[in-house]
Amino acid sequence: MSYSTAGSLRAVTLDDVRGAQKMLSGVARVTALEGSRHLSRQVGAPVYLKCENLQRTGSFKLRGAYVRISGLLPEERAAGVVAASAGNHAQGVALASSLLGVRATVFMPKGAPLPKVGATREYGAEVRLQGQVVDESLAAAQEYAYDTGAVLIHPFDHPDVIAGQGTVGLEILEQCPEVRTVVVGMGGGGLAAGIAVAVKSLRPDVRIVGVQAAGAAAYPPSLAAGRPVSVRNPMTMADGIRVGRPGDVPFGIVDELVDEVRTVTEDELSTALLLCLERAKLVVEPAGASPVAALLSRPDTFDGPVVAVLSGGNVDPVLMERVLRHGMAAQGRYLAVRLRLTDRPGALASLLGTLSAVDANVLDVSHVRTDPRLGLTEAEVELHLETKGPAHCAEVGRALHDAGHTVLD
Repeated sequence: MSYSTAGSLRAVTLDDVRGAQKMLSGVARVTALEGSRHLSRQVGAPVYLKCENLQRTGSFKLRGAYVRISGLLPEERAAGVVAASAGNHAQGVALASSLLGVRATVFMPKGAPLPKVGATREYGAEVRLQGQVVDESLAAAQEYAYDTGAVLIHPFDHPDVIAGQGTVGLEILEQCPEVRTVVVGMGGGGLAAGIAVAVKSLRPDVRIVGVQAAGAAAYPPSLAAGRPVSVRNPMTMADGIRVGRPGDVPFGIVDELVDEVRTVTEDELSTALLLCLERAKLVVEPAGASPVAALLSRPDTFDGPVVAVLSGGNVDPVLMERVLRHGMAAQGRYLAVRLRLTDRPGALASLLGTLSAVDANVLDVSHVRTDPRLGLTEAEVELHLETKGPAHCAEVGRALHDAGHTVLD
């Protein structure tokens, strides 16, 4: 496949993406394109979800990893491959290497979610936990490649990887020929670049919108500067797009072909993940939900039909619990209340009765009697409640006030 360090459209061509599609036949799934009635009502036009969360290994990463490793020379395969990742790329490299009979070593941060570490090992890779963040794991992987001769498989900064990810774009055009807007999450930019090459080569009228988490948005300043620039300490729950610097190769393609890059907040990501679970019945990780978050934040700014790419579904159960609660809170459906009671028999039962009368569902109760801040006859109670929305939250507050309770927080 062609490779230009200039990072322009010449780095990856439509022929490269079509070649990758043939290579992936029988390896990667042609993932479903599902309509969303809820999002369609919000946007005022048909919205479809491209379900890469249902891809083998749980994300689109298998596509690029397999194409990249397939293109290695025999002597390169014999030396093995090495990668660094917190999860999705790790699993993609592990499975691709196993299918191709290549030895794989994957460096992962020490704090990587255990399910992702376990899955990477089960796909056949040797996992080494090194570093606190992916950048430190990547440095270790680069040192390993230098010492052993193993080929470093970068998660996004290589034309073969971008061509593999671009097969998602070809599938979108085949499944939704009338598409007018494609919305895709962006970290380093490999997926967005690949989709842009495929879609714009065949349908230059289709609008490509990239989405980044606001706390890890390296593309807006990079596009403004005309070159990749780094964001210090990128922070977001969406670890799949938590990348501090765009890749050189994808940057040139994104700069040329992606029409717009938007950012979304953590609240918007949480709400989008909750919507995918409740309305679409799909388990999606925060990075995969970023296009849905963009649709929800500004629904009247997209021309339909719209295809939102759900890039992955590998979410740690512990994170999922936190994100769902955060999403419910953002929608006014989860309320934490701290108040003081007179410490006497029946006081807690009376409080719970007040909440029951307004149909608030009590999820958790914490009752503290011994605290220097409390009076001799006082107790402090913290309640976690499931509510029906902002109006119901206000009703709960009024009921507590009318019953004579002092709400502290």
